[in-house]
Amino acid sequence: MDTTKKATSALISVFHKDGLEPIIRKFDELGITIYSTGGTEKFIRELGVNVVPVEDVTSYPSILGGRVKTLHPKVFGGILNRQDHEGDVAQMEEFEIPQLDIVIVDLYPFEKTVASGASEQDIIEKIDIGGISLIRAAAKNYKDVLCVSSMEDYEDFLNVIATGNGQTTIVDRKGFASKAFNVSSHYDTAIFNYFNQNHEEAVLKISEQKGQVLRYGENPHQKGFFFGDFEAMFDKLHGKALSYNNLLDVDAAVLLMNEFKGEAPTFAILKHNNACGLAQRETISQAYVDALAGDPVSAFGGILIANTEIDAETAEEIHKLFCEVVIAPSYSEDALEILKGKKNRIILIQNDVTLPETIVRTCLNGVLVQDKDFKTDTITDLEYATKNKPSEKELEDLLFASKLCKHSKSNTIVLAKNKQLCASGTGQTSRVDALNQAIHKAGSFKFDLNGAVMASDAFFPFPDCVEIADNAGITSVIQPGGSIKDQLSIDYCNEHDMAMVMTGTRHFKH
Repeated sequence: MDTTKKATSALISVFHKDGLEPIIRKFDELGITIYSTGGTEKFIRELGVNVVPVEDVTSYPSILGGRVKTLHPKVFGGILNRQDHEGDVAQMEEFEIPQLDIVIVDLYPFEKTVASGASEQDIIEKIDIGGISLIRAAAKNYKDVLCVSSMEDYEDFLNVIATGNGQTTIVDRKGFASKAFNVSSHYDTAIFNYFNQNHEEAVLKISEQKGQVLRYGENPHQKGFFFGDFEAMFDKLHGKALSYNNLLDVDAAVLLMNEFKGEAPTFAILKHNNACGLAQRETISQAYVDALAGDPVSAFGGILIANTEIDAETAEEIHKLFCEVVIAPSYSEDALEILKGKKNRIILIQNDVTLPETIVRTCLNGVLVQDKDFKTDTITDLEYATKNKPSEKELEDLLFASKLCKHSKSNTIVLAKNKQLCASGTGQTSRVDALNQAIHKAGSFKFDLNGAVMASDAFFPFPDCVEIADNAGITSVIQPGGSIKDQLSIDYCNEHDMAMVMTGTRHFKH
């Protein structure tokens, strides 16, 4: 059976006209009859190409302010009829329904309208009815009809129609049908998510139009993919392709540095989703040097991120280190030249984009979804639990450490001094183990913990942690509180002139 079809007619009704002219010219050249509506019809006429108004077929004008134009049996009959079905062929002739071999339709820009902050009425008017119906009908009947559902597919379609001199194969039509259902399902997902912003229905719908195949997943024997608009978030200036693990670390770096947006120059170094170095200083160069001092061993092969422009002085220091990725809002010309000195080093400019507000991960035979932890502990959140109050300098360090603690794997303890990470214990099964790990690590890099502060992501069930911290020279503690034995830790601090503040907010990160 020959599944190649010669197109003799096409319906075109689009919102976006960019890139449409070459297709119309080719249709005219091939003698394909064009049916159209409204603004598209006017556009075609202005090109000097003959076009048949849909109203001439339906005997109905566009009504209800343009809400109803193509919703008519003579339009949908022309799309949905089965050309090898005797009954369909007879009815097409009986009701004088024109055959439509090609349908080119795009959809009102619903997502862009929502993102623009438009009024609810404007958003509702961008819910396409006729367009989505035409796309689904044409894609369903791909055995006889070819559907072009997005301006992004115009070039591919033009190549198909030009190469085949107006003929299309079943492979062509099925391929465009797949694209069409991708467009329609994504559109419906966006509309549902707009109406379900308050999660009144416990339903999860995710649709990502952009995706890329990664070299592999977490390990070489695993496949890996990234779905999202990476180019919107970053300008990649240099280096090799990012890996699955790179992307996870970049995500962790961005979320951590968002805590210091607009603050004094801050630099962080991350490894395996945890910061191994963090410092805030008067210059970004000094911030980098002091961040590196936090753990120069772990920094090897790490992810580097700054909250302000990286200059040549900073770049010179970075260039001494092997690192996978460098991220900043901008770079000086000299800094870029230096950093590009290693061909595989990935250099990213971070753009200001809206990030998702939820975290989604597979779990068992389903999916877990939660809000992101947007709570950042501030001075107004603090409850002063002990008689001894932290000094102004200690308060600054406590809040600095708390931000980092929030973005480290639980159980975690963070030790900081002078707005510099001294050490952290992360991902431990015991809070005591996390603290001992942090103290040992700080000692190995010659940090003096006298006058340092300690942050914990969750409460202390016993006073052992504050005792160990006290013996190490730590003078002030920030923690959520909430243990039935909080008073034991408070009593110890009072007896040993330590200060403790409680935030009331736990920051577990599993």
